[in-house]
Amino acid sequence: MQQANFALLLLRLTFGLFVAAHGVNKIFGGNGLAGTTRWFAFIGMKWPAVQARIAAATEIGTGVMFAAGFLTPLAASAIISVMVVAIVTVHAKVGFFVFKPDQGWEYCASIAIAAFAVATMGPGEWSIDHAANISFDGWSAALIAAGVGLLGAAAQLAVSYRPDRTS
Repeated sequence: MQQANFALLLLRLTFGLFVAAHGVNKIFGGNGLAGTTRWFAFIGMKWPAVQARIAAATEIGTGVMFAAGFLTPLAASAIISVMVVAIVTVHAKVGFFVFKPDQGWEYCASIAIAAFAVATMGPGEWSIDHAANISFDGWSAALIAAGVGLLGAAAQLAVSYRPDRTS
């Protein structure tokens, strides 16, 4: 069981902190939040300044929560949601492979699937959920992670994604 706890910790830390780093990059990387806002406008988001901030906060907050194993299915659902939105708005039209120009959808899908898998298995004993005796695992956790994640992505896309239909 120690190997499973170690593996879950490694997965949570890797994917959680990588997602959080993407959120930090939206604020401080390249051209900062202004650059992220311009990018979101370019890809067709209706309220790019607000959505850039929400995306950054979501990635930072839920990335850290996921890494710590805190409310793991909810953190996973937010990661799934962000990745599905990224796939639909940017990566799906490029193709599968991440090494293609403008990057395909394989990396975003891998992050979403890793989040789903960890939520399904539970965060392991080396987590805040375990320390606080919060029990989320199995099919109910899988349903929370996938259901809330996919519904969140669908709502975000339905309300605020307006791609340029002329190209």
